[in-house]
Amino acid sequence: MGSFYMDCNMKILISIILLWFASFALAINTKTLAFGEAYSKLFGHHNIHLSGKDRHVRLLLDRSSGSGFISSDMYQYGLFSASIKLPSDYTAGVVVAFYTSNGDVFEKNHDELDFEFLGNIKGKEWRVQTNIYGNGSTSRGREERYFLPFDPTKEFHRYSILWTNETIMFYIDQTPIREVRRTETMGGDYPSKPMSLYATIWDASNWATSGGKYKVNYKYSPFTSEFRDLSLVGCRVDPIQMLPTSSNNCTVSNSDLMANGLSVMTQEKRKAMHTFRENFMSYSACYDTLRYPEKLPECEIVEAENRWFKENGRLKSRHRRRQKSSRARFHTTVNSSLGQKWVM
Repeated sequence: MGSFYMDCNMKILISIILLWFASFALAINTKTLAFGEAYSKLFGHHNIHLSGKDRHVRLLLDRSSGSGFISSDMYQYGLFSASIKLPSDYTAGVVVAFYTSNGDVFEKNHDELDFEFLGNIKGKEWRVQTNIYGNGSTSRGREERYFLPFDPTKEFHRYSILWTNETIMFYIDQTPIREVRRTETMGGDYPSKPMSLYATIWDASNWATSGGKYKVNYKYSPFTSEFRDLSLVGCRVDPIQMLPTSSNNCTVSNSDLMANGLSVMTQEKRKAMHTFRENFMSYSACYDTLRYPEKLPECEIVEAENRWFKENGRLKSRHRRRQKSSRARFHTTVNSSLGQKWVM
């Protein structure tokens, strides 16, 4: 029985690796931009460092402040992408964020799409959280949290948000990890107003690590997050008039995004997404029936996933142990047997 169990696990592990590497064929072919072409400094100017002909950005957090930058334009739908490397060592309380928002313009009914990277104590893994807000629906957070199949502090990995008028997809490297399809019942909860892109690093000691149990320890500062291969594709919108800045309207731009291979969920990509979620997702609001007795309108309950979670949306102990073991074998196999880098 033990041998059979190990054989099954090895087959699962091999399938995960093959699916992940097969997904690399789905290249994100978009033009990368220098900082001055599309971005400007937002806060903590002294903690923002540019290099590599302004195509490499380092954001620092120290005792004086965090830092961040913002896109020069707002976009009505788009593809927002960057290769990111996270701070190493003790990073409890630190949050690195790559997200779109219009909170500066629509203060009471803003939209937002988030990648948030949550630091941890030394020796513990970084976690990544995705979230979606529409029309100021901050009381109805749609969080999902995941561990990562690689060490995000060692090398750069690409994180992408695809936002069209029909679907939202989050990618890590070339693998989709989350898909939200627009439904009539979502109404204004689906982000639909122009947004800017933001990248930030900041002190979130009050919640980021174990609910605020572990704080930022500035003995380990400065905490440095690095961004490169910055890419923006979409319909630029005037922030005052909320109209396209070019003669091409946003319908044309949205059609171009929909035609991009990233917006098409093939059978292979769906299988890769399911495999990622099975082995690395640790929380989903869709399965949190204590918080949402009536499921969120966009949630498509996948019974195979539903069995992994308790009523609070967190992993059951047995699946958490199985997932941890799977991640350990995954890391070992990739690092020692394949010898390949987890990069695009």
